[in-house]
Amino acid sequence: MASSWFLFFTLSVSLVPLTRAAAVPNVQLGADAPAPELPRSELAAIFRVMADLLGDPTWPQLHPRPCTDTPWPGLQCEVAPDDALRLRATRLHFGPDVSTPPCRPGATLDAASLRGLPHLKALSLFGCFSVAGGGGQAVELPPALFANATSLEQVVLKSNPGLTGPIPATLSSLRSLRVLSLSQNGFHGEIPRELGGLAALQQLDLSYNIITGEIPEEIGGMASLTILDMSWNSIGGGVPAAVGKLQRLQKADLSYNRLAGSVPPEVGSLRELVFLDLSHNGLAGPLPASLAGLGKLQYLLLQDNPLGTAVPAVVGEMRRLQVLGLSGCGLTGPIPRGAFAALGSLTALSLDRNRLDGPIPASLAALPHLGQLNLSQNRLAGEIALPGEFVARLGRRLDVRGNDRLCVGRGLLQGRGYLGAPPCAGGDVEPAAQDVASGAAAAAATIAGGRSRGYEAVAVLGAPACHLLVALSLVFRL
Repeated sequence: MASSWFLFFTLSVSLVPLTRAAAVPNVQLGADAPAPELPRSELAAIFRVMADLLGDPTWPQLHPRPCTDTPWPGLQCEVAPDDALRLRATRLHFGPDVSTPPCRPGATLDAASLRGLPHLKALSLFGCFSVAGGGGQAVELPPALFANATSLEQVVLKSNPGLTGPIPATLSSLRSLRVLSLSQNGFHGEIPRELGGLAALQQLDLSYNIITGEIPEEIGGMASLTILDMSWNSIGGGVPAAVGKLQRLQKADLSYNRLAGSVPPEVGSLRELVFLDLSHNGLAGPLPASLAGLGKLQYLLLQDNPLGTAVPAVVGEMRRLQVLGLSGCGLTGPIPRGAFAALGSLTALSLDRNRLDGPIPASLAALPHLGQLNLSQNRLAGEIALPGEFVARLGRRLDVRGNDRLCVGRGLLQGRGYLGAPPCAGGDVEPAAQDVASGAAAAAATIAGGRSRGYEAVAVLGAPACHLLVALSLVFRL
């Protein structure tokens, strides 16, 4: 049975805190000086928002001064820079870490209430809107919600399956927006072209929705973007060449969509890119030679695309690669002896479910950090000429099953039944399996691997139905 590589990828970036409310900064006042207060208009707006989302009629009595004496953990206030006696509501967060349930059944979003918070910098709603079967109702984002919210820097609406409808184009008016995360909701329709005007945006996450249409060329206007995630949608068309304008991009995940065509050469200009996942699409080969310019790339996941080529030579020039996924890409021909010789940092390599033939290159054993190697479900042939020490170190993380013409030599027979290959018949060892030691030595001499930059990955085998889990660890700072 075919196996898949799964990656847990940790990426640290600088963001504003959302999940905890910070204390109001201390203000040096005289003994008789009044304490700073929230303007009545903002306090009234907060009460309306709480009524819309929480539905607790006692909330105003429990939190008459929600910024100071009777605080609520989902609200953060700051002292106005020009008036030490005036507070501003700057961050509003609803989620299971604040209240259970995060929002009432039938919660709504009222544009007029939020417009009463003119200094709001961050708005986050986690798990507030459930599907109708769970007691909730479908809710759409009112376009007026963001019409004049010029102070917003972060909008995080996540895990709200009852949040549906199109993504409002009015989000493009938030010129200070740095983080836009609309993941795991029920949004459908196309990506608004107007979002390309968000030049300050650093993170865009539209994953796990029902988005259709194509990725607009205007995305090239997001000059500050470092993280782009549009995975698990139904986006079609091709990868736009304008992606090459995102010179600060570190992570790009477009997996599990309906993208077609070829990978544009402009992707090779993304010099800061560390993580690229284009898996589970309809992209064809060949891969452009310009990808050799991805000097910082550590994770390249292309599995389940109909590349239909030989093993791409360009991947052998990405010297900092740690994880390479080429499963189910329709690759043909032999595995070139020195194809991966320069990838000294490689920890996981998957070439399973292709049509590769010929012997397994012994030079693969010279990769010093290789801990998982999946060559199953191909047409490989001859003796498994990998050194015994290498085979023992990988154990079951070496998968060569489903290659009917492979056989196991005498040196690997004992305790290696999991390889799924029969013993080699006497005198039937193919010549291509010879010169093991010289092949490994030649590969080792060419290794010039890059060093890890604080990005860590652990690949494990799992069922093909599961998805690549990408866990972003956000380190929030201003």
